Amino acid sequence: MTRHTLAIHCMRLPGAEGVHQPLQATAGAAGHDIHAAEDATLEPGTFRAIATGYAIAIPDGYEGQVRPRSGLAARHGVTVLNAPGTIDADYRGEVKVILVNHGTETYTLKRNDRIAQLVIAPVTTCVFEPVARLPETRRGSGGFGSTGMRPQHER
Repeated sequence: MTRHTLAIHCMRLPGAEGVHQPLQATAGAAGHDIHAAEDATLEPGTFRAIATGYAIAIPDGYEGQVRPRSGLAARHGVTVLNAPGTIDADYRGEVKVILVNHGTETYTLKRNDRIAQLVIAPVTTCVFEPVARLPETRRGSGGFGSTGMRPQHER
């Protein structure tokens, strides 16, 4: 299977000279690393919107998903608060990443540190049709935890 290449216009904002635009770390990476355009400190239990220094134009029919970096989460407990954050195709403001420190130590990030990753994904437009009844399923209306800890075939 081959990858589809999509052009995303990326505009560096004033004051963000030298900040990396989103970069794919390896040829097989699904996401593009997002870098901080500022130095910041996150105390344990706090969160903050971090500037990236750029705005992007995502083509109609796509969205940007801002996702955590696994190494940052595993080593420091720092992650994207609203993961995945969504960047809509019609948004033209600065991309910001809301980071939260779930760790026990203060985390300090520097300008150009990798803070998240951006995945571009197709969007499906839906039409919700009102009905009087939904089709039956084995699960039915069972909510959180209703499928249990064991696979269905073991119950």
